[in-house]
Amino acid sequence: MYAKKTPRDIDVSGKKVLVRCDFNVPQKDGAITDDRRIVSALPTIEYLLSKGAAVTLCSHLGRPKGEVNMKYTLAPVAERLSQLLGFKVELASDVIGESAEKVRAACPFGKAVLIENVRFDPREEKNDPEFARALAKGADLYVNDAFGAAHRAHASTEGVSHYLPSYCGFLMEKEITVLGGALSAPERPFTAILGGAKISDKLALVENLLSKCDNILIVGGMSYTFRKALGGSIGASICDDEKIPALKELISKAGGKIMLPLDDVAADKFENDAKTVTCKAGEIPDGFMGMDIGPETVKAFSEVIKKSRTVFWNGPCGVFEMSNFAKGTFAIAEALATSGAKTIIGGGDSASAVEKSGLADKIYHISTGGGASLEFLEGKSLPGVVCLEDK
Repeated sequence: MYAKKTPRDIDVSGKKVLVRCDFNVPQKDGAITDDRRIVSALPTIEYLLSKGAAVTLCSHLGRPKGEVNMKYTLAPVAERLSQLLGFKVELASDVIGESAEKVRAACPFGKAVLIENVRFDPREEKNDPEFARALAKGADLYVNDAFGAAHRAHASTEGVSHYLPSYCGFLMEKEITVLGGALSAPERPFTAILGGAKISDKLALVENLLSKCDNILIVGGMSYTFRKALGGSIGASICDDEKIPALKELISKAGGKIMLPLDDVAADKFENDAKTVTCKAGEIPDGFMGMDIGPETVKAFSEVIKKSRTVFWNGPCGVFEMSNFAKGTFAIAEALATSGAKTIIGGGDSASAVEKSGLADKIYHISTGGGASLEFLEGKSLPGVVCLEDK
């Protein structure tokens, strides 16, 4: 299902290629604060250019909700691409209009251009066939390298595949190879660390990983719902009460694979300088909320990580954006970085946390797709991958 043809399998010389990238990069005051997604797309772009293709790049950025909103322009992306590629990457001022047609038609072989944010058009997220056909117009083939958007059936991620021969970019190939390998043939012991605020977002993932993992370490906000399901006191901590019956059932069939925190750092308010207590898990005082895992948990979980050969991590251990509640998340990142295991970070906040901890270069693979990597590991088919040609 996931052995897909890439540009290596065809002759792209003298071809006009439409490439869907994931340039949805974080910015502050119009400046890019993390260009990892742009850099990750370079191997595919540079390969196509080196083989003499004329490349049109497209992407979404943010959520402009189908309207032209210059807060979400790809202009900073075009500027960064120009620096990285060593030539000016022309940005069309629209998606499929006059400017895009002109810029795409004028693109020389061996060079790349960029069209404006595809989500400026309401038809993108509706996967409108006419819009997809207009995107495909003038191209000889399509390459999808946007793993971060592969779980969405949008015009630029799935729709254009109905009008062009469609191939898998090198970043997409790496993502599905690494994540697919972790699911089908991991080196064991295989440990998953799952965190984040809501268990409703991760329940299907926990259920799918139960049959594949040797250990599942539960951290972050969702651990309090687990703890309450076991009869513990969680004070004012975040809790998904609706999911408690499902969790009781899950814990009973987990066969001891699920490990919960042993202690918690709790605060009397959701602020960095709040009054804190470190308490045994399931004994959070009234009026206090869990904000991070405690030192005993760090010690116990680090031991499990040390003995693992494959580790997948998605979701921080606490409110790591606040320095006083980042210790647990950073300690787990450190345990991963020094474990010697094949470590895979499932995008999203975990990727941000690893970057922030300064340990990103010691991690085997940091996924560029939060939602996509989760759906992939839940066992779901990703429309942006399924539509590509099989080997």
